[in-house]
Amino acid sequence: MFMENNGMLNVKKWVVMYPVYINSKKTVAEGRRISLSKACESPNCIEISDCCKHLKLPSAVEIDKAYPRDFMQVGRVRVQLKREDGTLVNPAIASRKQLMQKIAELVPRHPERVKKQESQKAKKQEPQATTSTAGTSSKAGKGGKKKR
Repeated sequence: MFMENNGMLNVKKWVVMYPVYINSKKTVAEGRRISLSKACESPNCIEISDCCKHLKLPSAVEIDKAYPRDFMQVGRVRVQLKREDGTLVNPAIASRKQLMQKIAELVPRHPERVKKQESQKAKKQEPQATTSTAGTSSKAGKGGKKKR
């Protein structure tokens, strides 16, 4: 990860990527910038930064920054698309739109996300077996006459 303290890198000129831009749960009015079919569900800054590393693009996470339209959405990622001389860092990604689409493709396959999905599937399978046997013996309600 690249820090802002390093005098050689001017992070302020890099492209800004908020997680809202590729979030499928947001509308265009709320800040989504790519089509719903290409967007991914609830991405975070760390996943976006890891995807940039996978694409061999320098990136810097800014946790203390918030999305202006919704200040509860905290964090953003700065990504370097072009070098100082104007050449592309990764020739496959020439624009912000392409960057957003590539990252949205990669986030669902992120290792942390895959682990969470597997653990949730395991948790869902366990309670189903126990509730089917215990559900028949429990009382539905208190019953009885009501006092006037």
